[in-house]
Amino acid sequence: MTIQKINIIRFLELSEVTPITDVRSPAEFNYGHIPGAVNIPLFDDKEREAIGTKFKKEGRLPAIIEGLKHTGPGLVTKLEQGLKFSNNGKLLVHCWRGGMRSEAMAWLFSLGDLEVYVLDGGYKSYRRYVLDSLSEKRKMIVLGGMTGSSKTHILRYLKSSGQQILDLEKLANHKGSAFGALGQLPQPTTEQFGNMLFSEWQRLNDSLPFWVEDESRNIGLVFMPDAFYFNMQETPTIVLVMDASCRLPRLIEEYSAYPPESLKASVLKISKRLGGDKTRDVINAVETRDFTKAIEIVLYYYDKAYLFGMKKKESKNIIYVNADSDDIETNALKVLEAAGRIKW
Repeated sequence: MTIQKINIIRFLELSEVTPITDVRSPAEFNYGHIPGAVNIPLFDDKEREAIGTKFKKEGRLPAIIEGLKHTGPGLVTKLEQGLKFSNNGKLLVHCWRGGMRSEAMAWLFSLGDLEVYVLDGGYKSYRRYVLDSLSEKRKMIVLGGMTGSSKTHILRYLKSSGQQILDLEKLANHKGSAFGALGQLPQPTTEQFGNMLFSEWQRLNDSLPFWVEDESRNIGLVFMPDAFYFNMQETPTIVLVMDASCRLPRLIEEYSAYPPESLKASVLKISKRLGGDKTRDVINAVETRDFTKAIEIVLYYYDKAYLFGMKKKESKNIIYVNADSDDIETNALKVLEAAGRIKW
């Protein structure tokens, strides 16, 4: 069958119905990959390191010979994997730069009568396309508000009502604070977060607005792509203004369910900013299960930090919405009404 080299735009179009095979090493794949791709590595991590060393010390041909020594015994298994994973006799293949690894695996898969499409420029071209795309200015609305304003719940309500949402915290497996990792799966790498963000981004109707939650540059250990974050700072922001007394009940319900040791470990992450006395007060309150006191102290810190962050935004882009309860539907409707006043 045929082997064709195609650009990233065509590659992504075909990926809607054709499986992607990433033939890089497992370590490369785990660090960042195209969502939905399957890893069928030409070399494992140790083999790739050995071949790379051979290339640097002795040149291209010795490196090829070294590679053949490693790949020979496993070619049958790799071909079987490719055949199993293909769809309608077709397969998309890429390596890092679209060079020897993808070409070698494409040749192997073609022996099984598969029609193979190789990504020109490899994963590197995909990453460039991801970052360029996420730098585009679109109709973005940022939903802001102090900790406990139920922004995530409101966004998910808006999604159920037909609005377009990019759930950054869901993609990052983190709620965006020192306590954000509680109850969450391990976080992806920053690179993989960007790939997943792009995967959601490309599904949006760019003629309609979409919503994101106001976040700092990092969500836990994950950092947002620079251009995407800068665009967030310049786009219209709707800020829920809610008294702490309205925010406390939901926060107490959510965080009192976690083990005290986990809560105390989270408190220690912000101990330098809280100060020694307040840190001890929070830890003592957690130990005595006085969650109202613990959260009140922590809220004071987070509210102060949020107000400081708001000063970095242009006031002309901010719409404040007063909320006198934490009812999700009521506040979502208020937010939607405010969004209707935005002039694009």
